[in-house]
Amino acid sequence: MKKLTALAVKAALANPGTYQDGDGLFLKVDKRGGASWLLRLQRDGKRQDIGLGSAKLLPLAEAREKANELRKAVKIDGRDVLAERKDEAAAKVTFREAARQYHSENTAGWKSAIYARQWLAALESHAFPKLGDLPTGRISAADIIDVLLPIWQEIPETARQVRNRICVVLDYAHAKGWRSTEAPSGNGSLKAGRGLPRQVKSRENRKAMPYSALPDFMVALRRKPAFGRLALELLILTGVRSQEVRLATWAEFDFEGRLWTIPADHMKRAKAHMVPLSDAALAVLAKAHAFRLPDTEVVFPGAVGKPMSDMTLLKVLRDMKEPFHVHGFRSTFTDWAANEDFADAVVEAALAHKTPDAVQAAYRRTTYLGTPAQPGARVRLMDAWGSYCAGGAAGAVPQDPNGRSLD
Repeated sequence: MKKLTALAVKAALANPGTYQDGDGLFLKVDKRGGASWLLRLQRDGKRQDIGLGSAKLLPLAEAREKANELRKAVKIDGRDVLAERKDEAAAKVTFREAARQYHSENTAGWKSAIYARQWLAALESHAFPKLGDLPTGRISAADIIDVLLPIWQEIPETARQVRNRICVVLDYAHAKGWRSTEAPSGNGSLKAGRGLPRQVKSRENRKAMPYSALPDFMVALRRKPAFGRLALELLILTGVRSQEVRLATWAEFDFEGRLWTIPADHMKRAKAHMVPLSDAALAVLAKAHAFRLPDTEVVFPGAVGKPMSDMTLLKVLRDMKEPFHVHGFRSTFTDWAANEDFADAVVEAALAHKTPDAVQAAYRRTTYLGTPAQPGARVRLMDAWGSYCAGGAAGAVPQDPNGRSLD
């Protein structure tokens, strides 16, 4: 026999407590004013409390009707209603959504802003194209292997990081109830030698282009203007890392002072870095400004005005059939500078390397930039490097993006 009436339900909504209707159906009202219908059943000897909805929106008669349908589904049809609901929830949460939510919830725990940005950027570049729109509950080991194979031997360390981050997101999705199982184990099908090939263990330095080949390469690079090619050209001319050029915004550049100030959160060592701009570097920025997209401050934008991915510059090299690595151009610059007898300390400062000697680091405060009236050694270094990359040709008088001559 049913115990509740419509009037009793109305009165109960103002008084926190639990109110039984019979056959496992009950109304629960909390102290904050929330009220919900719950159905308690036994399945395989285990108790299950199944939510039916808000008592403020679902009348008593409809709650009883839903309860009858669920009793039949569990006791007669043998269905696991709670598992089905989890699967339905998982079908609505994509890998991209889960990854971004995990990233956002753990913001305070990242060791640095750079690491936090890199953590998600690796997934955006390598995992999202294939997994981004898939429900977390449907992603299998085979799907993950499909993501990893193209980069497993090419960039092994990045591939292992991507594998681990995919698994972290899937474990998070499992904890949230969006996925019925944890991620495939890194000791199982995702281990090298099982579902994935064994990686070559010998570590080689990133391949660097010989500096003698660089002027001809720069000529070829300029033949097809595009943001990716312009970004790579500026990277070579300034000796910076990929991240620093990809994240660059127009506000970082002082064209009158011929100086690029890279903010600390774009730098590997989380310390701001100043780069003197040669005529060749200013010419690249002028070209980029001519192609500038509206509504973005990013100098070399990728999709929808956001910074380009970390694979874009490598793709430029691969499209040009060059076997070298983007980071290798810093080595090319170092080799050239050594051959030209530039002081090691000046070159290390240009590369934003940490001074290995603690005593020297404490006392050596110079930036080697000098003053506008007396340019320092780093200015002379970057001017000479820019001239060498340009093949020694004087070319046109460089201008800043506003069209003013910089001679």
